[in-house]
Amino acid sequence: MSDPATPTRPTPSLTAPPPAVPAGPERRLYWALADCWTIVRRDLLHLARQPSIVAWQLGFPIVSVLLFVYVFGSAMEVGTADYKTYALPGMFTMTMAFGFMNTAMAVTVDKERGITDRFRSMPMAPSAVVTGRGVSDVLHAGLDLLVLALIALVVGWRSDGGALATLTAFGLLLLLRFALIWVGVLLGLLVPNQEAAGNLFALAFPFGMVSSVFTPPSLMPDWLGAVAMWNPVSSTANAVRDLFGAPAPTGGSWIEEHALLMAVVWPSALTAVFLPLAIRRFRRLTR
Repeated sequence: MSDPATPTRPTPSLTAPPPAVPAGPERRLYWALADCWTIVRRDLLHLARQPSIVAWQLGFPIVSVLLFVYVFGSAMEVGTADYKTYALPGMFTMTMAFGFMNTAMAVTVDKERGITDRFRSMPMAPSAVVTGRGVSDVLHAGLDLLVLALIALVVGWRSDGGALATLTAFGLLLLLRFALIWVGVLLGLLVPNQEAAGNLFALAFPFGMVSSVFTPPSLMPDWLGAVAMWNPVSSTANAVRDLFGAPAPTGGSWIEEHALLMAVVWPSALTAVFLPLAIRRFRRLTR
């Protein structure tokens, strides 16, 4: 029997609410990052359980590499450069550019199935769904680049720019993909259904093809060449060619001579414009 004169520690009530946590900026940042990681895990698990999606998305660039190397390659001329050396960095860039269609389709599917509304009804950071999609798509894009690089090595492509320059080139490719993710998220939130999202290929095709991916803009008609030169895809494609040690023939224009600079400026500008628009559109979705 305890001494009544000795003070005892009060037993906490199991039903008492937890103490309130101050909602400061650090706490909001913590939950924004934690909720973002939850969405990333969900998206990656979804891909792991449906490998056919990954196989389908990799099918087009793989077939394109084989087509342009073995079918069209012998008939294409880009000055003194070997066409394989010219085309494969362009294929890497085009794969990153076309990736925003996959993002738009995934966002549209989640919206149609009510998953997006379920996320919005939960006590989670409003930006987590958008930023989580961005992080998971960048990880997926890294897998795409790895597979394409392995295929390029098999068909005889090599980088002559050194390890650091090669890694920088792949970083620029992922930077372009990261910037275009927000375009895909916004379009996915805007289009009404999956059929409309599938029609975005009509938008992506000229965006990727009217560029320096397959041929130098200097070989195009003047008006079309000007459009291709100022295409963000062209800046990234020319920059990675330089970093891979195989500079592309240019027409001497300012934007072609500063491809490395513009390969950073274009994605930064796209992210600054479309990321806030995507988050704003997500917040304004009707329940």
